[in-house]
Amino acid sequence: MSDLADGESVEVKGSSAKPYVLKNVGGVYSCTCPAWRNQSVEIERRTCKHLRKLRGDAAELARVGGELPTKARTAAADKEGPPLLLAQSWDNATDLSDWWMSEKLDGVRAYWDGKRFISRQGNEYHAPDWFVDGLPDTPLDGELWIDRKKFQRTVSVVRRQDKSDHWREVRYLVFDAPASQGGFEERLAFLGDLLRSNKQPFAALHQHVRCQGVEHLQAELARIESLSGEGLMLRQPESIYEVGRSATLLKVKTFHDAEAVVVAHQPGKGKHKGRLGAVVARLEDGTEFSIGTGFSDAQRGSPPEIGSIVTFRYQELSDAGVPRFPSFVRLCDEANTTAPMVTPHKTPGPKSASSRPQTAISAGDSSGQGTTRYFELVDGSSSKFWEVTVRDLEVTVRYGRIGSDGVSKPKTFADSQAAKAYADKLVSEKSAKGYVEP
Repeated sequence: MSDLADGESVEVKGSSAKPYVLKNVGGVYSCTCPAWRNQSVEIERRTCKHLRKLRGDAAELARVGGELPTKARTAAADKEGPPLLLAQSWDNATDLSDWWMSEKLDGVRAYWDGKRFISRQGNEYHAPDWFVDGLPDTPLDGELWIDRKKFQRTVSVVRRQDKSDHWREVRYLVFDAPASQGGFEERLAFLGDLLRSNKQPFAALHQHVRCQGVEHLQAELARIESLSGEGLMLRQPESIYEVGRSATLLKVKTFHDAEAVVVAHQPGKGKHKGRLGAVVARLEDGTEFSIGTGFSDAQRGSPPEIGSIVTFRYQELSDAGVPRFPSFVRLCDEANTTAPMVTPHKTPGPKSASSRPQTAISAGDSSGQGTTRYFELVDGSSSKFWEVTVRDLEVTVRYGRIGSDGVSKPKTFADSQAAKAYADKLVSEKSAKGYVEP
């Protein structure tokens, strides 16, 4: 774990627009977040999830000399919902090796308080007596779930108040024990013993496996998404169950690698003062954004040169086309990169009609180049293109303004047939929206 030297400070991303500042002044640690400021204890005994993430639970326990505080709750908060641990999105930089990995379920989050199911908003789910018979009197955290791509069906069943037989379709998949002490491994063992001993036919422990690294994470994510699953959840080893949004529980959805040109450097602050804080990068369509994570200390001391091409990783694009949670991966070898060098403010010329691929989608070809279909939508002021390429297990979608090289988003599947089916579905959806092949 990292730590702050006496007099040192560091900025961390929080839920507000401005970053929070962590400080160490003579051994008294502080944070500018509301959770730290609003605690009714001496300042030297205050802590928060940002300090615990930086220093670790054990170090903070030793420093404050007692039990870590839970999030303060009011009567209004109790009305709103139960005390749940909530996830943050993975920043693509945190090393998830040895974390506990499970499928992100597309069901309905439900807190079992020992007598009834409660939603995140504090509403009761009226389950039949035979459904809850055998559940323990201790709190459980889990999800009411029917199957992948059955979210709407699940909602329609569990929101009924007539305790109908439709509940026989539902299972309660349990992934934590909020009232149980100890780290996640101890809570997982507790749940295993508890659910086995109760022999409850409608409840089961949600499966978790240790993440062996980025390749394992990518393979499991591709497998889950090929089955129409939502993504993955990762839990930090030995982490406690804390109320509120926590960096010990991360959600991971499809992430992509892409290239961009470095156009500026931003100076670092806090522990990175005097070194690189972030690079400003530009995509081929002119979109500019900052990459501030993923750099080593050596790279911050000698950052990628302006004009160089870098590979970065991101989860998705915002509505404005800006990569979300970008993280530096490496400096590209210009001789090997498939991305052309982009000159600032230069707009690539339009493709000629003769250069546009017109092949039909297949599961792949013997050349390894894949097959591509290209579509355009010209409607009033809108002038856009959309393209899909299938290469064996990978489907790459490229889109943007006609005349630009656009933005590419690859996705990997468990087998070529699943990749082809996904591409065919996308083509059908785009055609329904008015896109046509020139």
